Amino acid sequence: MAPPRKDNIPLTLRVSQDLLKLLDDRRREEEDIPTRPEMVRRILQDYFDKGR
Repeated sequence: MAPPRKDNIPLTLRVSQDLLKLLDDRRREEEDIPTRPEMVRRILQDYFDKGR
């Protein structure tokens, strides 16, 4: 795993067990099975790329 980029800022987030299960289920749909933080980044990027 590569070291974190210097221009990134850590974010602590608490979620319910139900939401965490949804996130993990979605991760398993990806070919590379990303980490939880990476999946959150992908979801957020997709959301903002759609102009919402």
